[in-house]
Amino acid sequence: MVDWEPIAEPALVKRINQGYARMTRSHQRLWNAIRINPEKWQQHPYGDLEGGFWAVGVIGRSVIWYNDREGGFNRSVYSAYGVIDDYWCNHDELEVTIQYLANALDGGFDLSQIGSHFKKRA
Repeated sequence: MVDWEPIAEPALVKRINQGYARMTRSHQRLWNAIRINPEKWQQHPYGDLEGGFWAVGVIGRSVIWYNDREGGFNRSVYSAYGVIDDYWCNHDELEVTIQYLANALDGGFDLSQIGSHFKKRA
């Protein structure tokens, strides 16, 4: 069994920069508008180990974060700044996550909101 180690901030920044280089210009502008300096956000229970996950972007009530347990970027709803409400285990690169966000903004349909919608109705 391989021991898991959380991603260090310099490695995360390198991965962000690689994703940025693969984005279209319009997606780069979107990313520049929503990006934040990487900061650890809580997510219970999966993020309890090692102080949470790295949040890298915020738009509205959504946070873009890196799941270093699964090796990919995700977008989740948050109800309190610093706390990720929904756990996702996508293996997406940053440019893919930004593409999904751009599609949601353009089309008005957002798959990341479905889980929260059903939780509220249940």
